Amino acid sequence: MFHRLCTSSVLSLQHSPGSSMREINNLKTWLTATFEMKDLGPAKQILGMKISRDRSAGTLNPSQELYIEKVLSRFRVNDVKPRTTPLANHFKLSKEQSPKTVEERDHMTLVTYASTVGSLMYAMVCTRPDIEHAVGVVSRYMANPGKEHWEAVKWLLRYLRGTSSTSLCFGKGKVTPQGFVDADLGGDVDSSKSTSGYIYTIGGTAVSWMSRLQKCVSLSSTEAEGEMVEYGTSYSRQHQTQAQTDCDKVGLKDTQTSGRKQVAPRDAAENSVQRRQKRMIKNKESVARSRARKCLLLKAEKCSTK
Repeated sequence: MFHRLCTSSVLSLQHSPGSSMREINNLKTWLTATFEMKDLGPAKQILGMKISRDRSAGTLNPSQELYIEKVLSRFRVNDVKPRTTPLANHFKLSKEQSPKTVEERDHMTLVTYASTVGSLMYAMVCTRPDIEHAVGVVSRYMANPGKEHWEAVKWLLRYLRGTSSTSLCFGKGKVTPQGFVDADLGGDVDSSKSTSGYIYTIGGTAVSWMSRLQKCVSLSSTEAEGEMVEYGTSYSRQHQTQAQTDCDKVGLKDTQTSGRKQVAPRDAAENSVQRRQKRMIKNKESVARSRARKCLLLKAEKCSTK
């Protein structure tokens, strides 16, 4: 179940062409004064991403298809059978699957595990939020990967084989930011920690995403999802304040946050850390109580058998 976060900050640009161009020129003037740069016209490619525009439909597509094809060719998975999911349910990865014998270690030294995961990370960060969780899982074992870990990476490469042309698509419409968060319960086999993640969209297109292990063990799904909602809200407040600061620098207006009290990013982060520490203390106390109850039950069973 996904939780939807409502964000109150919307960067408002006037819809008239003249006003929009004036604001774009103001932004260019500010960038030129701040950095050494030249205006080379509309961008077509940047940092391995191809930028495609459809003026009639009003869409813009940043794509890493060429980069992904190079990665697939480099690791020789061009002609493999594509997969339909980034990571299948039968993969239950853990540290116990790391090499234990000399033969297994020697075999894994021939595998380019770290290089492959690093290449996948770049695609994940730029334009592929759909592989965020899978890359996060396989990257936990980069220090000592085993055969099962490598099979999961190859599965992910096969997924990219069938979806290399997938890209983000920004279009016309309401520029309304929305946030969604979710978490599982004790999904990590080694630590029993929950995996949580968020995704923020503007106009229905993803602009920010994350998937990571939580810092403490959650005793219920409500606690795991509550921690993620709190983290996502704190993230939203920080970037809302940063967006307002950037708007002020370039002369743009944020119509929905004017006159409202903003939470400083540092204050929001400190409050989030304090709440997380309190939760960790409660978590330890709950674990201690649970262990005490188990001890009492064991003692009661022994007494009853006597």
